[in-house]
Order: sequence, then C-alpha cells, then structure tokens
Amino acid sequence: MELKVKKLPNAEGLPVPTYESEYAAGLDIRAAVDESVTINPGERVMIPTGLAIALPAGFEAQIRPRSGLAIREGITMLNSPGTIDADYRGEVKLIVINHGQEKVVISRGDRVAQMVIAPVVQATITEVDELSDTSRGAGGFGSTGAN
Repeated sequence: MELKVKKLPNAEGLPVPTYESEYAAGLDIRAAVDESVTINPGERVMIPTGLAIALPAGFEAQIRPRSGLAIREGITMLNSPGTIDADYRGEVKLIVINHGQEKVVISRGDRVAQMVIAPVVQATITEVDELSDTSRGAGGFGSTGAN
C-alpha cells in the first residue's frame, strides 16, 4: 500500500518517516519544533510533526509511543494509539506526556513516536433487543483471572 506524505513548511530539512529496521512495524516520526520543548513531570504537550498524510480508504495510521523513550524517560503518547483516519489531511501532531521523574527536552528532529499503518473494518450496525449468551457473560475488568 502507498502512503502519501506531504512535508509542511515546519518540516523543512527533516526526513520523511522511515522504518528503522528491516521488519519494523512502525515508521519513526520526528518532532518539527522550531525550538526545543521542555516537558516537566506530569506535563502534556502537543508536538508538531510537520507532516500531513493521505491514506487509502480502509486504512488508519496509529500513533504510538517509542519504547526506548518510554523506558528511559517516561515519555508516552496520550490517546494511545492515536488514530489518523484515511480522510484526515491536517498536520499529524503528537500528544506527549512525561510520566517520568525528570524534565525531558524534545529537540527538532528527535524521533518521538512511531506510526503503524493498519487495516480498518467498518461495521454494519444492527440494533437488537437481546445479545447471545456466552460463558463469560458480562464479566469484565479482570473477572477471567480472578481466583
């Protein structure tokens, strides 16, 4: 499948997203900030990427945290995975939160998130009065692992 990527003016000089290994599932996404952004513990910020994308119908782009930043710095994405719909043409922005103990600085060009392209199925909705029974029923929130 083809992913069309448009670099916006704030991405000038930055590379387009890339797979950083042969079998990587996610494309690394970089920060297109003009000046470094300091994120204090517990703080959330919106980081621009300078990218707009065009996905074919039947696909979404999922924005996910990078595991290295998560373990080393406590940086993750809120609304994770974030969904970019096939009909969205605006700038991809990252909702970043610092769950760590120290301030974290995001600089221009830093790889901050990853983008996974995934197929999407749209359901046909049928309203019903009753649902079929299962052995689990309405049990949830850890009910299958409770002793």
